[in-house]
Amino acid sequence: MNNNHKYQQKTALITGSAHGIGYQLAYIFARHSYNLVLVDKDEEKLAVIAGEFIQKFGISVKILVKDLSISTSPEEIFNDLQQSAIKIDVLVNNAGFGTYGVFSETDLTTELKMLQVNIVSLTHLTKLFLKDMICQGYGKILNVASVAAFQPGPLMAVYFATKAYVLSFSEAIANELEGTGVTVTTLCPGPTASEFQKAAAMEESKISHVNRMMNSETVAKIGYDSLMANKTIAIPGLRNKILAKSVRFAPRNIVTQVVRNMHEQRK
Repeated sequence: MNNNHKYQQKTALITGSAHGIGYQLAYIFARHSYNLVLVDKDEEKLAVIAGEFIQKFGISVKILVKDLSISTSPEEIFNDLQQSAIKIDVLVNNAGFGTYGVFSETDLTTELKMLQVNIVSLTHLTKLFLKDMICQGYGKILNVASVAAFQPGPLMAVYFATKAYVLSFSEAIANELEGTGVTVTTLCPGPTASEFQKAAAMEESKISHVNRMMNSETVAKIGYDSLMANKTIAIPGLRNKILAKSVRFAPRNIVTQVVRNMHEQRK
């Protein structure tokens, strides 16, 4: 194992880093003196964030304006960093989005893009950066899933299924990587105050109006701390932990109906 990483400033790559949990994770890494590679579609916001972090924390920040719903984006990101001789020590696959509505009526094009972002690009980026991490004997991967990963989700069927994939995939490779110096953590937040609800057009659903919705800063801190502690799964909040564990013991049809009721429009 190469121990030189202990004495070098590390670099974290964070996707979906212009807003919400992704931005808060980027802020935490910057505060801990990580150099950053920030990936997002929002070029203007990335430029502002980069300037803020460079001035405030004295780190280097590289921004990559990429749309992860385009299949070539992961390879382009990897090649750009290879050419720039930037080694990634921490990969944060945060980018993702959801859609809301009855599956037979939702937009197929949007859902195919969601599959590309939430599943394919996450898998592709992990594959590309993992081999170098193994070779250097050190690396950390944080994949952002959701408590949605633990049960089916009527009215958000495809989104819930994508997060179930992220959890299953991440747990499996975490096991494969034992003893390599590389760890994988899956962050599974519940409903979080962010732009997610608006982007998914689900602002009038019951679940978007739950009391004491956790903020993205708190979720990001729990994710970061869990990653550094080499935890395999991190579920922020006692209520979310109970929800994730309780579905294992309840009949599947009842669990599915409860989720359906939570996602119904408010009357």
